Amino acid sequence: MRRITGKTKDETLIELQSATDSQITDGPAVLTGFRINLHSDESSGNGLSSLLDRAPLPGNTESEKLQPNKDTVFFRDGVRRIDFVLSYLDDKDGEKKQERRREFEANLEKQGLELETEDKSDSKDHKTYFLKIHAPWHVLATYADVLKVKVPFKESDIPHGQDVPLECLSQPFRLPEHIMHPQPDYFTYPFEKTKTDFFLINDKDTFFPPSTRNRIVFYILARCPYYKEGRKDRDKTGIKRLLSNGTYTAAFPLHDCRYWKRARDAGCESERYNLYKNWARFLIFYKEQPLNLIRKYYGEKIGIYFAWLGFYTEMLFFAAVMGFLCFTYGLLSYDDNISSKEICDPDIGGSIVMCPLCDKKCRFWNLNSTCLSSWQSHLFDNEGTVFFAIFMGIWVTLFLEFWKRRQARLEYEWDLVDFEEEQQQLQIRPEFEIQCTNKRLNKITQEMEPYLPVTSKCARFCLSGATVIFWISLIVACIIGVIAYRLAVYAAFASIIKDPMRKIQLVGRFITPQLATSVTASCINFVIIMILNFFYERVAIWITDMEIPKTHLEYENRLTMKMFLFQFVNYYSSCFYVAFFKGKFVGYPGAYSYMFGKSTKLRNEECDPGGCLIELTTQLVIVMAGKQLWGNIQEMGEYNFLLLTFGFITLFVASFPLAPLLALFNNILEIRVDAWKFTTQFRRPVASKARNIGAWQEILNGVAILSVVTNAFIMAFTSDMIPRMVYLYAYSKEGSMRGYVNNSLSIYNISQIPKNNMPEDEWFVNLTTCRYRDYRYPPGHLKEYTHTMQFWHILAAKMAFIIIMEHVVFVVKFFVAWMIPDIPSDVKARFKRERYLIQEYLHNYEVEKLKIQLSASFITEPMSEMSNK
Repeated sequence: MRRITGKTKDETLIELQSATDSQITDGPAVLTGFRINLHSDESSGNGLSSLLDRAPLPGNTESEKLQPNKDTVFFRDGVRRIDFVLSYLDDKDGEKKQERRREFEANLEKQGLELETEDKSDSKDHKTYFLKIHAPWHVLATYADVLKVKVPFKESDIPHGQDVPLECLSQPFRLPEHIMHPQPDYFTYPFEKTKTDFFLINDKDTFFPPSTRNRIVFYILARCPYYKEGRKDRDKTGIKRLLSNGTYTAAFPLHDCRYWKRARDAGCESERYNLYKNWARFLIFYKEQPLNLIRKYYGEKIGIYFAWLGFYTEMLFFAAVMGFLCFTYGLLSYDDNISSKEICDPDIGGSIVMCPLCDKKCRFWNLNSTCLSSWQSHLFDNEGTVFFAIFMGIWVTLFLEFWKRRQARLEYEWDLVDFEEEQQQLQIRPEFEIQCTNKRLNKITQEMEPYLPVTSKCARFCLSGATVIFWISLIVACIIGVIAYRLAVYAAFASIIKDPMRKIQLVGRFITPQLATSVTASCINFVIIMILNFFYERVAIWITDMEIPKTHLEYENRLTMKMFLFQFVNYYSSCFYVAFFKGKFVGYPGAYSYMFGKSTKLRNEECDPGGCLIELTTQLVIVMAGKQLWGNIQEMGEYNFLLLTFGFITLFVASFPLAPLLALFNNILEIRVDAWKFTTQFRRPVASKARNIGAWQEILNGVAILSVVTNAFIMAFTSDMIPRMVYLYAYSKEGSMRGYVNNSLSIYNISQIPKNNMPEDEWFVNLTTCRYRDYRYPPGHLKEYTHTMQFWHILAAKMAFIIIMEHVVFVVKFFVAWMIPDIPSDVKARFKRERYLIQEYLHNYEVEKLKIQLSASFITEPMSEMSNK
């Protein structure tokens, strides 16, 4: 095949995207481990935009006639479709690059691809060449056979539509039928080049859709060498290497038209325009997503991502409603909160003097100074929170089970049922083939294949494990640093906010030292999280590349697990500290516990009299809201980001019932922002197939199980719910919560407090005792300052609550999972019918083919006998 070059301006040209980045929109890298990695169509970098993207001069009719149609996706002959585009710069010192390009393009032509070059004078910056690639039928047929691409052999006789309950009510949320189902429903079978007449081939030029065509071309590009004939430089292979060494600046398939208007060329599908109109605009956020069109245009992997995101958003609606009702209950029961009333009462809370919360700088303080925080705690720490925690444990099970059913339906409708099994041997990464020079016999295929020796594999895994441990240790060190900050600055906030000489009393009335410390520490923690996250992404990729996974699926799963492990520790460590460690190892006046020992003078933090739940809520809101805002600013969509949000609304939802509502708003925005970026800002990615959400499914299951445990412990040890219930049913004389505040505070003799723990000022000279949050015997008792029996009753109640809640939720979870089948019955029926039809049609096809052969041989043999006579 000869390469066509030239720059005739009166011929039809095409819209080409910016080529500023030396990257490829690599299908397997899209939505695999943790992010979508695409690049902008229009970049302000070197000004490259589209060929001949220059308006004609006013009044210049000749120029107007020669103005090309930018919406076509064909070669200049208007017949051959452009399946891929490579761009490169005309460097003055680029002799080596020119040599690589000549060898690479010559080898592409030997593979059967057809090439056509657009001269640099037709680009916006007059420096960039565009190499257009077309795959003719025989190439497509060969590699479709190799890749086992499923193609239609019979139109389906089973209606794809489903009966929608109350369809008239759902009509405003639905899209037109031609958008939801852009092509007829077919029964499919893996393509075989020797059986072309078995399939429904009406037109060879349109039989394979553009997404399949660009996937096949990328498969060739990734494996095509660029060394001279006769040499075997194994590492000189593939478009990725050529992009990394600057031989080409970009490689990408084309969008079919401009997104804001339909293509003028009748041969262009205008699917990008339909996606923008019916999917990427925020004003239609309430509409369903055109998943079949997304899958057709971008490939199954991106289609699965948006299907999962849409389903997650639908299920979040129910959790958000329940969480809002729980929060509303907290508001409506505001006036019934006897404990907060007692804390705020000047005769009760105002007369209770609390022991200092830090050494030297902190003073004795009145309990009613925490009036506001006690009311805030009640909004989230009330009876409704227990019910909501149990509800979310069941909700997450329903979410996972119903997603399995939705995923099974998509697997069938998108021909993905046997995808992984068929592709395991076909999807060996080119990097593995290049870097692994040793070969051995594959017992299954009986062919020689590259492999990584056990010694090398062990060494790489040891280095990988050591690196992971190091970075996780760095996270833990940063968390400890933030805790040290909290301990160090608490005294400073206490001395500033409580000092009557400071002119900040208006602020001091609303902001306690605990709140000021919590907010600033949460903000600092979020900044540290984002900085560490920047490095983790690169470290995870480096580690995974070093391990040299064999297949794309193996690479994706390893990268996924590393990224989630890093970010799980990174994002959740501070929340785990506040939920399960803060205030639990404080000691008591005269025997306080210190971080790293007494020599550090960093006394462990105490919780407010109302508990640490409000601080956990503050931490959760800042980190979750900050991550959501940052995630929508970033130029990619992430499974990882959404899974982190999923963790926030499940692992710690007992502390913040409004978390599902925030996640719902974020997901609605995320869908449309990602859709807008895909259709308007990014190049079209290489279509890639995926059967499901991969390793994320197991991560979801793990988070779901862990969430039951964490919420049970939050309700038992972080919330003040259990101590209140024990007091109400076992110690209250009136059968009400009156007197609970006084009951929950122990007494300590001020004269017994060590001098190092005492405040610097001496206004407390008339005080004899102070109170602290614990259940210990008072001074003068035979067992003074040891735990009372009520402490052990409360501890037993907490443990009983954890056991009962976990067992109830787990029993319901397993029962629901057992009741709901993973695959809908109608999908099973359709799958069985398709298998039956495939066998029947193949049988009939082979029989007819055999008849034709027999009849041909029967005719040939008598004629040969007659000629012999």
